[in-house]
Order: sequence, then C-alpha cells, then structure tokens
Amino acid sequence: MSVGKKNPRREALRMADMFGDEDAARFFQVVQMLQRSTMLHMGYVPDHEGNVHYNLMEAKEGIEVLRMFQKKTQGNLSDREVQMLRAIISELQMLFTKAPQAHRQRQEEQAQADVVRETFTQPRDGPVEDLSSSGEDGEE
Repeated sequence: MSVGKKNPRREALRMADMFGDEDAARFFQVVQMLQRSTMLHMGYVPDHEGNVHYNLMEAKEGIEVLRMFQKKTQGNLSDREVQMLRAIISELQMLFTKAPQAHRQRQEEQAQADVVRETFTQPRDGPVEDLSSSGEDGEE
C-alpha cells in the first residue's frame, strides 16, 4: 500500500467505531463526499490534480442534496448525527456566501503572480518603472 492512500476497509471500520454502526458510517462517508465536492466547486479545495474549480451552481446543488438528506432522514439519525449533519450544512452555507469574494481574491493574487512570473521570464516585456526623471525636476 502506498503512503498517503487510505485503506477503505480500515477507514470504514474506524468510522463505524466512531458512529456506532456501519450504516451510519457509510451514510456520513456519502455526506463527506458531498461536502468535499461542494467545497471543490466553491474553490476552497483543489481537485486531485491541484486545479481549483469555481462553479456556484454545482456547489448550491451539493448543499441542496445535503439538505434533502437532512429532511429525508429526519427521525432516523441519532442526536449526534443530526448535530453533525446540521453543522456540515451550516458550514457549507456560510462558505457559499463567502465564495465569490474568496474567488475574486484568488484571481487577483493569480494575476499578480502572473505579472511577477512574466517579469522574470520576459524581462524586456515586464512592467517598467522610470526612475530617471525623479530628482531632475528638483522634486524630492
């Protein structure tokens, strides 16, 4: 087994111990997959190749599916499971509201990094600051 890879069976047993039964553990594995997918589509988590995605419609759909799970499992989950599902949905909803601002910030940071990269790879084409005229006019 390679380093960094989780043994699915061992992970399922660990989660079953945490939740008390294997069905609850599998249910929360599905919830966790939807949570990760939703965060990926909001740009908070890169994909397996390191690419960042931004698709709020997909993210919204992920949240809606989790809300549907919450509604359809009402009365069938333990108090702890209800609390965990509610916390996951609340966190995703909060992140959803912040996603556009975070996306704009990432774009601005990427644009600045691109300018710096271009300056070092193509110095003749990079931005130039003309320092020759400061001081000749008597200004300080």
